[in-house]
Amino acid sequence: MNANQLVTLILAGGQSSRMGRDKALVEWDGVPLLRRVYDVASTCSDRVCIVTPRIETYRQILPESCHWLEETAPGGGPMDAFYQGWQQIDSEWVLLLGCDLPRLDANILCNWAQQLDELSPEVLAFVPHHVLGWEPLCGFYKQEAKDSLKAFMQTGGRSFQKWLPTIPVRSPVVDDRVSEMLRNVNSPADL
Repeated sequence: MNANQLVTLILAGGQSSRMGRDKALVEWDGVPLLRRVYDVASTCSDRVCIVTPRIETYRQILPESCHWLEETAPGGGPMDAFYQGWQQIDSEWVLLLGCDLPRLDANILCNWAQQLDELSPEVLAFVPHHVLGWEPLCGFYKQEAKDSLKAFMQTGGRSFQKWLPTIPVRSPVVDDRVSEMLRNVNSPADL
């Protein structure tokens, strides 16, 4: 798969209520979480977009090459933010990432991106799955899945855990290294 066929969409619009402050700005080893995720994503895709209602807040911590997508109706949750951002992207595949994944591993993500060309054409998502369920904020979504997501949301659906089983989805291998990478930061205790 050519890198220019993959766009990464990072969600940075949550309320961070459990953290008590903006998660995207929380530092991990001296680097804001959003910047860490951006830097890893930029190694695996041609373009990285941030969907957020707070563009000016984050502009100072990211390079000028960052593409900004304004979340025009914030507060609807990650699925709604994903859909708002995805409507502005026309690449075949989108890598969706949360901004709170400090242990992202570029080698793992790039390896997963290379596997996209090997998937059956009917597969619409490539998302890690383990005992706790899907990890939708570290997964790949094919453009053709957008209509299914829209229809799901129009019926009141807001859960990736309920939407993903309704489409053809595959999971990459989730070993201990991947499980550690997928641990997100939601509260001060997680730091």
